Amino acid sequence: MTEVLLGLDIGTSSAKAVLATPGGELLASAERPHATARPRPGWVEHDAEGAWWEAVVSLCRELAAQGPWPPAAVCVSGLGPCVLAAGADGRPLRPAILYGVDTRAQAEIAELTEELGAEAIVARGGSLLTTQAVGPKLLWLRRREPDVWARTRRLLMASSYAVQRLTGEYVLDHHSASQCDPLYDLEAGDWHAPWAEAIAPGLPLPRLLWPGEVAGEVSAAGAEATGLALRTPVAAGTIDAWAEALSAGVRDPGDAMLMYGTTMFIVAVETGPRPDPRLWLTNGVEPGIRTVAAGMATSGALTAWLREIAGGVPYEQLLAEAAAVPAGAGGLVALPYFAGERTPVFDPRARGVICGLTLSHGRGHLYRALLEATAYGVRHNLEAFADAGAEPRRLVAVGGGTRGSLWTRIVSDVTGRAQELPVQTIGASYGDAWLAGRAGGLVDEAARWNAVADVIDPDPAATEAYEALYAVYRELYPATRAQAHALAALQED
Repeated sequence: MTEVLLGLDIGTSSAKAVLATPGGELLASAERPHATARPRPGWVEHDAEGAWWEAVVSLCRELAAQGPWPPAAVCVSGLGPCVLAAGADGRPLRPAILYGVDTRAQAEIAELTEELGAEAIVARGGSLLTTQAVGPKLLWLRRREPDVWARTRRLLMASSYAVQRLTGEYVLDHHSASQCDPLYDLEAGDWHAPWAEAIAPGLPLPRLLWPGEVAGEVSAAGAEATGLALRTPVAAGTIDAWAEALSAGVRDPGDAMLMYGTTMFIVAVETGPRPDPRLWLTNGVEPGIRTVAAGMATSGALTAWLREIAGGVPYEQLLAEAAAVPAGAGGLVALPYFAGERTPVFDPRARGVICGLTLSHGRGHLYRALLEATAYGVRHNLEAFADAGAEPRRLVAVGGGTRGSLWTRIVSDVTGRAQELPVQTIGASYGDAWLAGRAGGLVDEAARWNAVADVIDPDPAATEAYEALYAVYRELYPATRAQAHALAALQED
């Protein structure tokens, strides 16, 4: 019987799973959508039982009917860093608080930064406290929901919750832990007990493992729910974007992944990058490797917004109209901060701007200007990477936004950098299958599963044309920041 590996990924809007051979052949895949709740402005939550565990169960059952079963090893990744408060029995006590898109803990971010010191926080954990950080959200929970906090005995994320349900083990991988700022010491490779106890007193923190290490074996309860074989090894797993980078072969120093989706995420692999307050410095998925990461609050969300207000025009038509417009969108420059911005400005009250509009501009100009705005944002982040000693030498593009060449071509033209497109673009679940194979001792450590299918090279003439427009882009945010903040305050009332 064919030996197979199961990779599962729990994302923001859906969960995906694959079965793959130890050599990387994709045998079967499945996807299940789930809901995201926004109960108050700035709050973004998931029902861990309904959105996370039910997805794992249903995807296992679906794949069991598609391909060879049961798998020899399992790994789950998930969105993060999240805060799922659970009791001593591992049961969730409230919905999970999601990653940087949830902005509820801004007061706690400011308070902890003042108390601990921004320089000390960056020196110990590699990143400033932002809406991405776990510590301020734990402090928010402790203060705003004391009844929940009194019963909280476990800090879980999507991947570790799935591991707990499958095996009964309370663990977290070192990469996810390194995003639990300011609770983790990057140099020590362990929890920083003084800060953890001050922020989350009495909370037992999970045992730490590397993503590809065995966290435990499938228990009787896990086997009954999912159809997995009893005692199947389960890897610790990690946060989805890092599993997706691994799926695309982004493992070596100098490699970087651009993930095109509703938001844009960038992960660069290095051995000795410097902490930079504009970026996130974390552990990688393998010992001895560090990653520098950047995340934009919007990217594909901008074109989805334009399509919606344009009456649901098919994307193919909008792309054709934008492709007919020359580089520069007829003198339009947009700031893509329609949902605030994460890196490199870390400003949740930033707002979108479209500058240069005239009566001669049409829908194609606007669509292209929004694509170019995300490309300017990528260039801005890559320049910060270079300052942090993590300038990528190889870019790999993944995600749904790579379908069709216009968006990736614009990014290459704006940045002046080539991008590789891998054969498999199914995402993090494919990287999870590799990690499952590592945990089970079934994959060749040196093997690269995902070959290069195509390369997008920049057009030197277009790159030159974008130089002046990029300068306008960089000037536009500081020139409009005060006005954007004033408008954001009105919108929050």
